[in-house]
Amino acid sequence: MQTHIQARMKNPAYVLPDGLKGIGSVFKAVAGGGLEPALQEIVALRASQINGCSACVHAHHANLVKAGESSERIASVAAWREAPFYDAAERAALALTEAVTRLADRSGEAVDDALWDEVTRHFDERQTSALLLLIGVTNMFNRLNAAIREPAGTTWG
Repeated sequence: MQTHIQARMKNPAYVLPDGLKGIGSVFKAVAGGGLEPALQEIVALRASQINGCSACVHAHHANLVKAGESSERIASVAAWREAPFYDAAERAALALTEAVTRLADRSGEAVDDALWDEVTRHFDERQTSALLLLIGVTNMFNRLNAAIREPAGTTWG
């Protein structure tokens, strides 16, 4: 059964064109940061799962399917620690995603030295910068969408 859910308002990024322009610049920077597109989608999917953003979970899932990712990898992003489908670099990126997304859930540092060392073992400074910007902008969109109740399957633009 499909229930029609409607957003409370148009996404603020589209209401304020300068905001969208700025966000577009962040996405352009991320795209030029040297991260594989599939990794970008996996990271964004994981942050969106944590934040319960149905619109973003749906969009990142669809992007991964379109890119030819396996159903095993897509379906097990939420349980990546126990799944054998991710390499060491992807695991480091997912751990960083969880740490940065769950800031309030940490008793110590948001990103401890061990995690930072693992991330920077796999990613250079440009890639790490892209990863952090991606996690940040994904969390921003998750929060905007949660506030306005953006439904899954939304086409933006």
